[in-house]
Amino acid sequence: MTRNFEGRVAIVTGAGNGLGRAYALELARRGAKVVVNDLGGSRDGSGTSPAAQAVVDEIVAAGGEAIANSSSVTDEQAMNALAQDVKAKWGRIDILINNAGILRDKSFSKMSIDDFRLVVDVHLIGSAICTKAVWEIMKEQGYGRILMTTSATGLYGNFGQTNYGAAKAGLVGFMNSLGIEGGKNDIRVNTIAPAAATRMTEDIMPEEVLAQMDPSTVVPAALYLVGEDAPTRTILSAGAGGYQRAYITLTRGIRVDAAEATVERIAADIEAIGDRADELLPENAFVQSALGLGQI
Repeated sequence: MTRNFEGRVAIVTGAGNGLGRAYALELARRGAKVVVNDLGGSRDGSGTSPAAQAVVDEIVAAGGEAIANSSSVTDEQAMNALAQDVKAKWGRIDILINNAGILRDKSFSKMSIDDFRLVVDVHLIGSAICTKAVWEIMKEQGYGRILMTTSATGLYGNFGQTNYGAAKAGLVGFMNSLGIEGGKNDIRVNTIAPAAATRMTEDIMPEEVLAQMDPSTVVPAALYLVGEDAPTRTILSAGAGGYQRAYITLTRGIRVDAAEATVERIAADIEAIGDRADELLPENAFVQSALGLGQI
């Protein structure tokens, strides 16, 4: 079945280059009206450039419809204004892809709190600001597709990226709770964990690896997660032609009487606690308590 986005309106942040550009171009090619948002800064967030307009020019030249926006995702007033302007122009907002990001990589010993805060502000708080700006619009129209961007660092860790990892892990928690809240209004919230050759990764990975990791290989997974039949609260990993699903699970562990709940008991039974046989995929936070109470 051919999937198209005719009649849909999408906002893609960080869409002046790399993954965001690839998302915007393909959404437009498949019929969506696209807002290309990009401050145009360097990888560390400094400076500006007309990157967003260049992508819009590509879309328009190919027969699509798009507008550029150069606001920072950390500017709450500007993003609220953008959402209202888009609704006034096109009548609705169906899709938000939170893709904007920066890096300030250093070991934690050498990292300043300002470096930590700035990365969290752009990735996590910026995603919250953009999502909040479109949330009521999506609720009122009874439809919305929101995509967060995590990473392997956020899911599994990486040296020199404590700030980035914290922000990216936070987005998974944001998705899980927001997906529950949005369910009754058909707002589905998912997360992509991309691996691609972009400005963000150009000096992190070897050239021979980057050559295999064109952003176009991530696009199919991202567009699936913002399609009409998208799942919700799903994490897909994508890159270099490989696609996987990531899960947060809970082992069944052990139950002991209060009198036996000691550090010595935990140490003695740590292997049983970590046994992954029949592990659970919790639907919400209450599963952990229910399991502890022996209700599951």
